[in-house]
Amino acid sequence: TFEALVARIASISGSESGFVDISKRLAFVLAADNGVTAQGISVTPAEITVSMASFMAQRRSSVCIMAREAKCDVELVDMGMFRKLEGPGIVDRHVADGTADISIGPAMSAAEAEQAVQAGIDLVRDAVDKGYRLIATGEMGIGNTTTSSAVATVLLGKTARELTGRGVGLDDEGLANKVRVIDRAIEVNKPDRGDPFGVLQKLGGFDIAGMCGIFIGGALYRVPVVIDGLISSVSALLAVRLCPKAVYALVPSHLSAEPAAMWIMDELGLSPIVHAGMRLGEGTGAITIIPLLDLIIAVMNDMMTLSDIGM
Repeated sequence: TFEALVARIASISGSESGFVDISKRLAFVLAADNGVTAQGISVTPAEITVSMASFMAQRRSSVCIMAREAKCDVELVDMGMFRKLEGPGIVDRHVADGTADISIGPAMSAAEAEQAVQAGIDLVRDAVDKGYRLIATGEMGIGNTTTSSAVATVLLGKTARELTGRGVGLDDEGLANKVRVIDRAIEVNKPDRGDPFGVLQKLGGFDIAGMCGIFIGGALYRVPVVIDGLISSVSALLAVRLCPKAVYALVPSHLSAEPAAMWIMDELGLSPIVHAGMRLGEGTGAITIIPLLDLIIAVMNDMMTLSDIGM
């Protein structure tokens, strides 16, 4: 319920008076590329990541337009696209020029995974220092529903066929290929379900690693962090497996149309409010819930109580 969400936000924020303030909020959109796109797992070419990131930097993408209406700031973070972007509106946390192809070997080195997770933690620290009271998560990266589904398959102990969705419009043949690629990646890398950091390193992406750090940072710096869709959900699950108390910083938003999303929400014990079949990414689902939170927080902060009316 909304009341439970506001109670969660008040708890992680340490509000002793019960008054909740999320008026200063920020969405981090983490951009990264994935080497597994070489296996034809997406109908969209990998070059689109940089193109869309450029639009975001100019505040012209869907999430930027929605965030403007929700009075939420947006920061585009380059975690590791195939081509490094520089200029106004871009936060440079570039780890490498994309990850390696997970169907051949590990996505990244242990050092790269650690760097990306730490970058996410540091982003939250800097945001809190600037006075932000709520963080929303988003991503941009062709192929990241494949990496996310691979990570979820291992962490949840399910099959790739159960958890893998169509992403941006795959047909039946494309979906079958995507499942085969994930199965091959798991067979080649042999990730250990009990080693979440190893799962991230072998099967994840720089966007997933960075968001994992953001969720850990939320718990560390006591600021609520809104989960977006599949990629964000997988990152949250990784964060909780690495740091169980990170669960207290998590705020669900919507239930992604990707099949793994429901399983992950159940595993985290969270109930998304918005059920709209969204799959756009970028943090659009996370932004959607902010005006709804504003409404219920306004009521809870200002509504008369029974004692106010003498009862």
